[in-house]
Amino acid sequence: MTTRHGGASAAPFNGLNLRDGLGDDPQAVAANLVLLQQAIGVKPVWLNQVHGQRVLRLTHRDGQHGKAAEPADASITTEFGVACAVQVADCLPVLFCAPHGIAVGAAHAGWRGLAAGVLEATVKALCDAARCEPRQLQAWLGPCIGPRQFEVGADVAQAFGGLGIDASTAHPARFVPHRPQKWLADLPGLARDRLAVAGVSRVSGGEWCTVESLSRFFSFRRDRVTGRMAALIWRDRPGH
Repeated sequence: MTTRHGGASAAPFNGLNLRDGLGDDPQAVAANLVLLQQAIGVKPVWLNQVHGQRVLRLTHRDGQHGKAAEPADASITTEFGVACAVQVADCLPVLFCAPHGIAVGAAHAGWRGLAAGVLEATVKALCDAARCEPRQLQAWLGPCIGPRQFEVGADVAQAFGGLGIDASTAHPARFVPHRPQKWLADLPGLARDRLAVAGVSRVSGGEWCTVESLSRFFSFRRDRVTGRMAALIWRDRPGH
């Protein structure tokens, strides 16, 4: 998982902004991407993220191009040297690993994608590829907007089954009343709930708030004009 530390970008994108087209100097973004690739030793495959549930299975051909040809919010691979990657600046990145590292995956889980089932779709795709059960997977939740900062309206609460104040329709701890017709939502908690229902119990992370850590993380909710970080996972060849 990258942070905003390092890189060549100037404010408000300082410093390791990894997405072009946001107003940052394209040459600075290109330099940042080179730094990232040098650090991890493989070429990331970037997705055209659309807040959906589509999962792509990546191959070396995708790795050569460096960008997936079709829109998706998650990717998996069983091949060595292909980095599954998602970009975030408040949405939740989730990294997955199958037993013995025989398959890996990354998912971009904002509230829309989470409600649409992107994590469940990633779990299914990874289990199909690795021929394993969900309980055998490991999942890691990266930094995202935290439960003290994620104010939402009724539309978000309803997307998860209710207004969060009725235990029969939604987990009451995930939506805390904040102001009239506004709630504070626990995005990592909602992800843990969805993963548990999908059969994934080995879950770690989810403790860092992008909004509350200005020096470490980009946050769209906090700054509006800002850069993007990346969460990445790949298979290394034995001995590397």
